Amino acid sequence: MKKGKIYVVGFGPGATEHITGRALDALQASDYIIGYKTYVELIKHLVTAKSIVSTGMTEEVSRAQDAVKKAEAGGIVSVISSGDSGAYGMAGLVYEVLVEKGWTEAEGIDVEIVPGISAINSCASLLGAPVMHDSCTISLSDHLTPWTVIEKRIEAAGMADFVIALYNPKSGRRTRQIVEAQNILLKYRSPDTPVGLVKSAYRENQRIVLTTLSEMLEHDIGMLTTVIIGNSSTFFYDGKIITPRGYQRKYTLGEGKQSLKPHQRLKKEAEPWALDQETGEARSGYEEIISKESEQAPVQEPEPKEKVQSMDMALKALSMVSEEEVENPFLVRQPIENIFEFSVSPGVANKMITAEQMLILAEVVGEKGTLEYTPDHRFIVKVTTDNPEAIVEKLENERFTVMPAGEVLKVKACDFCYGEKADSIPYAEEIAAKFEGMKLPKQLHVGFNGCGMACYRPVFDDIGIVYRKKKFDLFIGAKPVGRTAHAAQPIAEGIEPDDLIPLVTKIIEEYEQNAHPNERFFKYFKRVKKVLNYDYYDMSCKIEVEPAPCGD
Repeated sequence: MKKGKIYVVGFGPGATEHITGRALDALQASDYIIGYKTYVELIKHLVTAKSIVSTGMTEEVSRAQDAVKKAEAGGIVSVISSGDSGAYGMAGLVYEVLVEKGWTEAEGIDVEIVPGISAINSCASLLGAPVMHDSCTISLSDHLTPWTVIEKRIEAAGMADFVIALYNPKSGRRTRQIVEAQNILLKYRSPDTPVGLVKSAYRENQRIVLTTLSEMLEHDIGMLTTVIIGNSSTFFYDGKIITPRGYQRKYTLGEGKQSLKPHQRLKKEAEPWALDQETGEARSGYEEIISKESEQAPVQEPEPKEKVQSMDMALKALSMVSEEEVENPFLVRQPIENIFEFSVSPGVANKMITAEQMLILAEVVGEKGTLEYTPDHRFIVKVTTDNPEAIVEKLENERFTVMPAGEVLKVKACDFCYGEKADSIPYAEEIAAKFEGMKLPKQLHVGFNGCGMACYRPVFDDIGIVYRKKKFDLFIGAKPVGRTAHAAQPIAEGIEPDDLIPLVTKIIEEYEQNAHPNERFFKYFKRVKKVLNYDYYDMSCKIEVEPAPCGD
């Protein structure tokens, strides 16, 4: 079998002229292109791949998994990221998936990371020269990083006078983070600190705003905006944001003749603030930052201070006295938390939860976990733990049904009129036992109703099952949400009980094997036009409705 390869391609801001030659070569050499749908649209005209797979926001893990799967089958795959693939891009996720599979560079599929122009660089070029000195990038998205950690990073960057580029500053749901970031930085920066807001750099809808730290929230900021915040020496000039190269001038700007010749500028007497290479000390007093406009008397040279012992020597001495290892209290260690996410319900046919069960559930969640109730009549639980098996055992002992969360199959059934119409309950429970939690390209909902009233709306699920006159009716392909939502199409009536589960199994297996990653069942049915021997019929609204994406 041909050995596959993954290119993880950063294509920069999106304009063709800013894509590197190597990125173009990788894209054009690939059999498959996988990426976020907005990014795919930006480069679609540049590729000749036989398959282009575009998926939605927050579906990065499945993109990485699909890329590895295709490469292991011998395909040449490009996983695309805007900007640089190694800066909040797909490079790390691809390696994480490979590491989980035991990949090695010597024996596994080939992987090449193709760099691109990152947002901090492309946005800075449109603003002038705001990133001329020490800088950092901080993502305000707390989907994968605890907000308390992000706060510390903003605080540290503000205190150290870094030029800061904020990525993912705000979305439809995350509106508070940018406010908190501004509050932190105003403790260390002047309200008049220059700020640049760049949306969709070098794309059709590019928008640039020059503002200040105190006024930046008065302007539109979203997920496509990069916020660049200057340091204490940054200034505005003629519609540009400029950060000087340093805090002290090593040469004189505007003069034809420099006071220091090139070979003199790096001498010790020309840089009294620099770290002494022999003693490891630097003179204080030069860290006070002088604004560009102000004039200040020369800083007097401070008296030399007595050399202090290093932290390592102090800790070693303490360890010797206490006869115990003393750790550095300033050493930053951000532990990787093990988050256990799962769903829990009182059972497929049971909608009642006892007080005792609620107490156990609250005890499992604790103060730091989260508990979310869903329309599928179950709770999604997220807790930090190193022992998920103990949690599952504890909940199952309380007669809870514990299931995986994420892109899995979910079974939702009616309450069977509180058990009065119980004939079909065994079939619902058998389907749940067989399929619940099955890993699929996208979350799949199987709805089950115990009578022909179909009051739990199974005809609005991916697969709908209705028990009627001791037989079953089957529906597939509903679009359950959106302004163009529609019911599933009926494909069979009067199915014998013994034939139901084999038929449902075949439908699910076909979807599992042939659907694209993150392709919902109704989209798959529409694309392939036939599932088993059942033809697709368009059940959508025949009135043209304007698309209304949420824009998150």
